Amino acid sequence: MAPPANNLLISCILFCCLIAVSEAEAQPSFRPKALILPVTKDPSTLQYLTQINQRTPLVPVKLALDLGGQYLWVDCEQGYVSSSYKPAPCGSAQCSLANSKSCTIACLPSPRPGCNNNTCGLMPENTVVTRTSPSGQFGQDVVSIQSTDGSNPGKIVKVPNFLFTCGATFLLDGLAKGVKGMAGLGRNKISMPSRFSAAFSFHRKFAVCLTAGKGAVFFGDGPYVMLPNIDISKSLIFTPLILNKISTASEGEPSSDYFIGVNSIKINNKIVPLNTTLLKINEDGFGGTKISTVQPHTVLDTSIHKAVIATFAKELSGVPRVAGVRPFELCYNSTAIGSTRVGPAVPQIDLVLQSSNVHWRIFGANSMVQVKNDVICLGFVDGLGFVDGGVNPRTAIVIGGHQVEDNLLQFDLAASRLGFSSSLLSRQTTCSNFNFTSTA
Repeated sequence: MAPPANNLLISCILFCCLIAVSEAEAQPSFRPKALILPVTKDPSTLQYLTQINQRTPLVPVKLALDLGGQYLWVDCEQGYVSSSYKPAPCGSAQCSLANSKSCTIACLPSPRPGCNNNTCGLMPENTVVTRTSPSGQFGQDVVSIQSTDGSNPGKIVKVPNFLFTCGATFLLDGLAKGVKGMAGLGRNKISMPSRFSAAFSFHRKFAVCLTAGKGAVFFGDGPYVMLPNIDISKSLIFTPLILNKISTASEGEPSSDYFIGVNSIKINNKIVPLNTTLLKINEDGFGGTKISTVQPHTVLDTSIHKAVIATFAKELSGVPRVAGVRPFELCYNSTAIGSTRVGPAVPQIDLVLQSSNVHWRIFGANSMVQVKNDVICLGFVDGLGFVDGGVNPRTAIVIGGHQVEDNLLQFDLAASRLGFSSSLLSRQTTCSNFNFTSTA
């Protein structure tokens, strides 16, 4: 039997332990309502870039943003070192979630990230140059990211087992300098928006706000507040997201790209004469309209491009044209074009959606591209020679990065709808006006 003094000491220790446990239980861990990633535009490639911190110890990893990308993939062949990396075993829940159909059984010479036996495989793709690797391995590792309340950046939070795919170094060809992979935001269960919402149990929504300066991707619901205290989430227009049942990347699966239903195009309220059957997705997955961050400018089926060029030129016939500058066909002397709050004073372009009074309006800042000091061009490209365009297009209209800059786009995966703001310039703000310098 322990002496009374020892009993008292043991009782005190037990009491203190109970208090410590109670305090720990009474102070739940911080659970963010939303997350934020800053996005910049690379001036040489026109790619949109972001950065996450991954691995143990944490390492900054620069990524190219791919709105329709299936998942996060990272080059694991060059210096991927992490004590927390775990391969996804064949037949595991992770592999089932990814719908992986392959399993590595002989990876030599020794196990390492991207090369493990009994590990399920995926096929990471560089969608900028449409190059695919057949040997990517699925795994998980620590990722850290900044939280936000929608107005300011907040605490850094960690996801201990974030799913991603190890890719090969050759997949980096064509990507901006220093980029080590691609951040896939696509419409599936293993994309970055889906994994972040699963990790923190918040709304299956994310928003993209790109700009030539410093924009952002928000994971989770709004508000999305830009200086000077303008909540963009309160004035969005909504249109359904359309599922393309045929994927170009994974056979037998629906596309992870985001399609919307464009029914017609108007320029200065004049309907552009075009073959509207191209605007519908057929049973083979061809046609329709999708949004892309890897195409720097909107790519059109050749016949649609000709019709848009002809109608736009007619509506701007009073301004002298100059020779086209590749890849643009319709160019003007910019000194003869006035300026407005929403960019050059040119005819507005409307993508008419589910009804005649629901449209995505494209003003001069998004329709025109300044290519020289005195030359400005309509920033719509003939799809001939592009994977998603041409005479026999895979996709009739691919809305590119320049056309979505300074427009906030909210993708609601649960409700299958897109919310869009149209140009924030009309509200005297931009996507670069998120208050990154403050902390919550």
